Amino acid sequence: MKKEGKAVIIDNLEESFKKSSVGILTNYKGLKNVDLLEIRKRMRTAGGKFEVVKNTLAKFAADKAGYDQIDSLLNDTTAIAFGFKDARDIAVALADYIRTTKTTLSIKGGFLGSKLLTPQDVQTIATLPTREVLLAMLLGQLQSPIVMLMGQLNAPVSGLVNVLNGRKKQLEGGTTNG
Repeated sequence: MKKEGKAVIIDNLEESFKKSSVGILTNYKGLKNVDLLEIRKRMRTAGGKFEVVKNTLAKFAADKAGYDQIDSLLNDTTAIAFGFKDARDIAVALADYIRTTKTTLSIKGGFLGSKLLTPQDVQTIATLPTREVLLAMLLGQLQSPIVMLMGQLNAPVSGLVNVLNGRKKQLEGGTTNG
């Protein structure tokens, strides 16, 4: 490949590194082209892309983009799943593909922002609830003390109302104790 072609590839990879919220590095050894097409399709659906890269070019691009911590992961055959939206969606798509196809694709690690991820971190991200569920859980936790406070504040008033209703029923029934 000519020097100009390599420069274009490095620039495109650098742009992908900069625009992505997450990158998951995989070893794709043993996969066929049809498998790679299927993974790419799943990545597009999840809001990302899947690129087979030359390690040396990816190192240059990663270093230019400020991701030099992933240099240790750029060995053997490497493909990177870049996620441009939700990191969880990319991790889930890869984990589902690996689980359902029993493929040789393996996760080497990745990055989330400036944090280096291990393969176990990627699996953990894949098992997280969706953003909407997490927000609902957070809202529930934020509302819980308020609901408990309202219950405590209403308890004396409710007790008084119950006592008054009981007295009213006593008076209506004609029985008075005092």
